[in-house]
Amino acid sequence: MRRRSLLLAVPAGLLTLAGCGDDKADKSKSKATDGASNSADAAKIVDGPLPRITKGDKFGTKPTVAKGSGDPSKDLAVKVLIEGKDAEVAKGDYLQADYLGQIWTSAKVFDNSYDRGTPAIFPIGVGQVIPGWDQGLVGKKVGSRVELGIPPALGYGEQGNEQAGIKGTDTLVFVVDIVGSFGAKSSAKGKDVAQDNIDLPKVGTNTDGKAPSLDVPKKDAPKKLVSNYVIEGDGAALKASDTVLVQYKGVLWDGGKEFDSTYKRSQLAQFQLAGVVKGWSQGLTGKKVGSRVLIVVPPDLGYGDKEQQGIPANSTLVFSVDIIAKM
Repeated sequence: MRRRSLLLAVPAGLLTLAGCGDDKADKSKSKATDGASNSADAAKIVDGPLPRITKGDKFGTKPTVAKGSGDPSKDLAVKVLIEGKDAEVAKGDYLQADYLGQIWTSAKVFDNSYDRGTPAIFPIGVGQVIPGWDQGLVGKKVGSRVELGIPPALGYGEQGNEQAGIKGTDTLVFVVDIVGSFGAKSSAKGKDVAQDNIDLPKVGTNTDGKAPSLDVPKKDAPKKLVSNYVIEGDGAALKASDTVLVQYKGVLWDGGKEFDSTYKRSQLAQFQLAGVVKGWSQGLTGKKVGSRVLIVVPPDLGYGDKEQQGIPANSTLVFSVDIIAKM
């Protein structure tokens, strides 16, 4: 098993937007990803034409968008309706956004996140969403509202998307509110919590995107799960059914040898709490988004008597986990 998947049994299909449209559809999929064209060529970008917003023109509010007037551009149309003031979205970041998508000719809305009440989070610029999104949103600032007019070749191609009612000739219109962007340097944000138990590892509290120190005491490992705040964020508490985006570093209790780290890979990790070792799922459930958590996993809640890559059998594992976002 590759080291990057040591803890995370995450199928590629999780790298999608949250569900949409048909209530009977799989809620882990989105019409901005299903059947997406894989066009890698850089598109010509123009600023219109694009239909006007007739209602809900403020950032974060669900927009109502008029039907397209006349023929749409055959190029990718991109217009920043509201300019954000925060960091630019970089290729490979996880973009957090609310959005509404409709068909140019009919104004039929086929997907929107506003009604779900939770922004979607997905990798941008790396082929996980339709090319019109990859090419139209990278470089935009967090806090921006962007309108996109996406021709078929940069959307779902000639095959369209039957489930969403999108034909292979349809130009798509999206309004996207960029809520956040998370990359390899993202860290926990919150208040430091005292680490005064000398029998437990001590975790660094730096939030500069570099891996925190993780110092294991030369004492017997605890027999039960430890899950303590190092930095307490102010986000929502995680549920056992949630999918999360994290930074983490893992070392062995015996000797303190590092065996896994997102920091070394320069890549955030995402996973379902229900799909990882029990020590992680139990240790992170109830913890707040934005936090850094010390987790000490005894063998019975880790890999038990099974040897894993870089992890001897019956090992107690020590982790620093930054909960970057809830997917």
